[in-house]
Amino acid sequence: PYTYGHSTRVAVIAETIGKAIGLSGNELSELYAAAILHDIGKVGVPDLILTKPGALIKGEWVIVKKHSAEGAKVIGYVKGLRVSVPMVLHHHEWYDGSGYPDGLKGEEIPLGARIISVADAYDTMTTPRLYRDVISHEEACEELRRCSGIQFDPEMVEAFCQVMDETMR
Repeated sequence: PYTYGHSTRVAVIAETIGKAIGLSGNELSELYAAAILHDIGKVGVPDLILTKPGALIKGEWVIVKKHSAEGAKVIGYVKGLRVSVPMVLHHHEWYDGSGYPDGLKGEEIPLGARIISVADAYDTMTTPRLYRDVISHEEACEELRRCSGIQFDPEMVEAFCQVMDETMR
């Protein structure tokens, strides 16, 4: 249940960011599809790992980190979704180059993946889980901004937080 809701929320948030930066209708559709499928590779991750209430050990983390490549592989078989492959594959890359799977940096990371990364983190921070408390929109944007230029594309963070700040007034 969490993964379905998470994927749906990430897709809506990603679309919000895409609109804020002026993506076209077709680009928004492609982004939405990639965002809703960004974690499809988790079907290959054991439930015991996905639902673990604490920190993952090294071996578990290695398994989880494969989900973006596995997801990209799965959707690559679907002709209409091939444009989503780079977005799904690289949604865990960090803006400073320290992410995975390929250690891409800055604008080497596909735009859609940079957007999904922000949307994914925001939803994770603001959605209740058994093992941690949620934080407010303001706190989540503060954390996104703190990690701008390190984990996240600063432009995507600002576009999202600005739109959300205006919406919540």
